[in-house]
Amino acid sequence: MAAAASVRTGPRPRRGYRRTTPQCPHPRAGDPALSDEPAQPPAVPEGTTAPVRRPRTRLLLTLAAVVLLADLATKLLVVATIEPGADVRVLGGLVYLTQARNTGAAFSFAEGFTVVFTLVAVVVAVVIVRTARRLASLGWAVALGLVLGGAVGNLVDRVFRDPGFLRGGVVDFVSVFAPDGEVYPIFNLADSAIVCGGVLGAVLALRGIEFDGTRGGDRGTDRGDDAVARD
Repeated sequence: MAAAASVRTGPRPRRGYRRTTPQCPHPRAGDPALSDEPAQPPAVPEGTTAPVRRPRTRLLLTLAAVVLLADLATKLLVVATIEPGADVRVLGGLVYLTQARNTGAAFSFAEGFTVVFTLVAVVVAVVIVRTARRLASLGWAVALGLVLGGAVGNLVDRVFRDPGFLRGGVVDFVSVFAPDGEVYPIFNLADSAIVCGGVLGAVLALRGIEFDGTRGGDRGTDRGDDAVARD
């Protein structure tokens, strides 16, 4: 007995201590760990949609306000400092500042249809403001903001300047390359904003970018995929 007691090595277990071993839970039927099929992503609750893009209404209106204020300020400065018909040569003759009145559209186009273009400007402004509620594209917000600011800027002249209500002449003052619009029609800041916004809008339309920021082709593909999934 003494020899057997001397063979034992290591610390003796404490009294009342019971050694346990971790037990693995029994696998259940359909356990992903034992299934040959790949794990599926969690199901999306029915009735849920993709996250809504943030409207760009504030950006559109802010940009339109900046264009409008800049246009009104430059016109008031020109009327106060430059006589009608006078030419101020700047940038070495690249630009001439003058004061002219335009009763047509942008860049003195179709003069004599002042009332028509005034009504068109009102319609354009109303349509853009109504569209701004569902506008989520940054590019379209910039394009429509430029057009809205320019349209309202020229509309103010048509309403409040001589010769009368809805027939007022728009103040144009920029002539490039030569005085008096000999090379290119005389224009103002509002005209430039309208043209730049129109060009940007045309580029966005050609690229298929919608007002909500999505692409037209992607939307059609998504609809096709949904139809195939339903079938």
